Amino acid sequence: MALPDDEKRPAPRKPLDRDPNPPRPGVIAGVEGRVLDPATALTVRGVRPRPTVYVGPRLLISKSVDVDGALAVLRAVAKPLGWDVVAEREDPRTVNLRFGVRPVRLVVASDRATIAPDGWTLLQQTRAQFGVESVRGVGLEHVVFSGSLEANPYHSGNPYHSGNPYHSGNPYHSGNPAADASSPVASYGAAGSGGRQAVAYVGPAPVRSDDGPTRRPVVALLDTGCGSHPWLDDVVRTEVTLDGTPIGYVDPDTDPEAHGDLTGPLDGVIDPLSGHGTFIAGLVHQGCPDADIIAWRVVPSAGPILESDLVASLAQIAELARRHREGVPGGQAIDVLSLSMGYYHETPEDELFDPTLFDILRDLAAGGTVVVCSAGNDATSRPSFPAAFAPWADGAGPYGAAREVAPIVSVGALNPNLASDALFTNAGPWVRAHVPGAALVSTMPSFQGGLLPPARMTAFGRVREAIDPDDFRGGFAVWSGTSFAAPLLAGRLATLIAAELGTGEEPATAVSRGWAVVENLTGISPD
Repeated sequence: MALPDDEKRPAPRKPLDRDPNPPRPGVIAGVEGRVLDPATALTVRGVRPRPTVYVGPRLLISKSVDVDGALAVLRAVAKPLGWDVVAEREDPRTVNLRFGVRPVRLVVASDRATIAPDGWTLLQQTRAQFGVESVRGVGLEHVVFSGSLEANPYHSGNPYHSGNPYHSGNPYHSGNPAADASSPVASYGAAGSGGRQAVAYVGPAPVRSDDGPTRRPVVALLDTGCGSHPWLDDVVRTEVTLDGTPIGYVDPDTDPEAHGDLTGPLDGVIDPLSGHGTFIAGLVHQGCPDADIIAWRVVPSAGPILESDLVASLAQIAELARRHREGVPGGQAIDVLSLSMGYYHETPEDELFDPTLFDILRDLAAGGTVVVCSAGNDATSRPSFPAAFAPWADGAGPYGAAREVAPIVSVGALNPNLASDALFTNAGPWVRAHVPGAALVSTMPSFQGGLLPPARMTAFGRVREAIDPDDFRGGFAVWSGTSFAAPLLAGRLATLIAAELGTGEEPATAVSRGWAVVENLTGISPD
C-alpha cells in the first residue's frame, strides 16, 4: 500500500549536503550539551530536523514575543510529562535593551520517575498539540563553536608515534563540532601542515599613518579577547563597556590570552583556543594597520559558548553602535564586526527558524556595520550560522540582500597557493567570499607551554635544542581555519572604509559605503 505523501521518506540529499560529525561528549559536557539525532529525535508532521548541539534542559524565548503566553503554553504541555518550566531571570546586560532572550529551564516536577527534561521534546510536543504559532520565538539554546583547526597535534601524549600528520583524522577536538574528520582534512591540524605552531617572523611591523582629519576605521572582534603584543598594545582596546557594564568576560584569572593552560589536566599543555583572539587581532592589523580594534572576550579557552551569551553580547554591541549613529552619549563607532564562530540550526529552511540572532545583526547592518562571519571548518555544505545569514548566490537563503542594509559576508578559507579552497572550509552558495585561511602567520601571546623540545644540550656556553612545539615567546605563530579568514577580510574591508570615512557618518552613507567596499573586494552586490 502506498504511503501518504507526508509519511514518505524525504528525498535523498545531494552528495555534498552532509552533516558534520557530532562532537565528542567531553567537549559539550560542561554546558549540558546534547546532540540532536534526527534518527531518534521526537518528530512532528512536517518538521524534519537536522543535527545540532543544544543545551538539553533549556529553552530560549525571544523578547520580541509574549513571554508570559509562551511560558503558559510550555507549562501546560510539560505537566503531563512530569516536568515544569521555570523562568530564569533575563540576563542583566539586556534588561533595558531592545534585543535579548528569556531563558527557561526544564525541571522534573513529579515524584514519579520520568525521562530527563529535554527542550527539543517539549518544543515538538507543543507544536503537535497547539501548532507552530504557539511557540513562535521559542527555540533551543544552541551551543556555538568558535575554533580553528586542532591546536595541539600531541593529543596522544607522544608526538613521535607516527611520522605522518594524517594519523589522527580529527583536527577538531574542541572548538569545532567535527569528531572524525577525514585524514586529509586533519592534516591542517598538524604542526608543519598548518596547525598551531611557533614561527619566527623577521619582517617589519605594520605601519600606522598619522591621525588624519577624520577618525580611523573601527573593527570589532568577539572572540577570546586579545593579549599583550608589541604590534597590538597601542591598537587594540579591550575595556569598552556599555554604561560601565562589561561586554563578555572580564575576569583576568580566566583570560585565555593571558593564561595558556586553564582547562584540562595539570600538564601545562596550551588550551585549544588560547591565543585565538590575539591571532585574529594581528590579522586585522595586517589587513588594515590604520584600524582601531576593539576585542571583547566571550569565548573560553576550550570553548564552546552558549547562544544566550552570544545574544547578550551582540545586543550590547548593537546598542553601542545605535548610540553612535544617533549621536547619543556612550556610543561607539563600529565599521566592521568580525565573528569567528557558528552553529548548525536544526530547522533553518522553514517557519520554525528563530531569527533572534539575525535581528541583532540586521540592526547593526542597518546602521552601516559590515558583519563578517567565518564559514566553518567542517568541510560540509550544510549552512552554518551566523555566516549563512549572508545573501546566498542562488537566492535560496533565509534572508536576501537589501540595498538599505549593509551586507553580512560569509568567508571561506583559501590555501597558501591562493588558487584553491582549503579542504577543511565549509562550502556552498552561502559562502560568498574566500581569502587566505590556511597556514597564516600572525601575532601570539608569549606562551610557553608544558611540552618540551625532543632534545636539549649546552655546547660552547650556548643552549642548543630542537624546536619547542609550544614555546611562543617569539610572539608569532602559524595557524589555520576560517576563523582567521574572516578577520583578514575584515581588515581589508577596513582599509577601503578608511579611504571613504570623510564622506560622512549618516547611516545611509555608512550603508552605501559598506556595500561599495564589499562589492569591491568580493563582487557581492545587493542586486
